[in-house]
Amino acid sequence: MNEAIEKKIGKNIRKLREKSGLTQEQVAAKLQTNGCDITRSAVAKIEVGQRHLYPDEIILLKEILGTSFEEIFEVK
Repeated sequence: MNEAIEKKIGKNIRKLREKSGLTQEQVAAKLQTNGCDITRSAVAKIEVGQRHLYPDEIILLKEILGTSFEEIFEVK
């Protein structure tokens, strides 16, 4: 994946997380509860585009953040 796109998606996730009033730790905990092996540090890396997202993480993030795939993947 393109680095600029990964950074934009990460920025979208950060904004959506903040809008939901959740910390990185809370998001990581919710992902862990649903079977994803992820740490707060990994969530931070996703938000700055330094770590790839896996399909199961994307699906759960959509649910946890109460958003749509379109909002997560908006790259304009």
